[in-house]
Amino acid sequence: MNNPFSWAVRVYYEDTDAGGVVFYANYLKYFERARTELLRYKGYEQDELMVNEGIVFAVRSLTVEYIKPARFNQLLQVSADIKHIKKASLEFVQHITRDNEILVTGEVRIACIDVKTLKPKAIPENLLEQFKHEY
Repeated sequence: MNNPFSWAVRVYYEDTDAGGVVFYANYLKYFERARTELLRYKGYEQDELMVNEGIVFAVRSLTVEYIKPARFNQLLQVSADIKHIKKASLEFVQHITRDNEILVTGEVRIACIDVKTLKPKAIPENLLEQFKHEY
């Protein structure tokens, strides 16, 4: 994707640890929110996909590199860029930046799961085609 989707997030006090920096697990929440906002931007709500298509998306695997810390009240940008598309999964490359400086990078593989069986299920064709066309 030429211009990855980007979403702004403000660091709140509750996001930080005793040292005053963002607690490591909260970066994963920021990644999750950016992926959700990307779907929303494309016109897909996850609760509607669950009801209408019988699917949910779940993290299958991830790798994260923590480069520099973020601190309370800083404004961050969280990107979500689709790297690979398969029939029942998406792989994202994500970055968290502050003033164009990379703080955290991650690669996240997301599986499409059937709500009833909790087994892999093909991504709905309309969603799959939209992502294949754009990415």
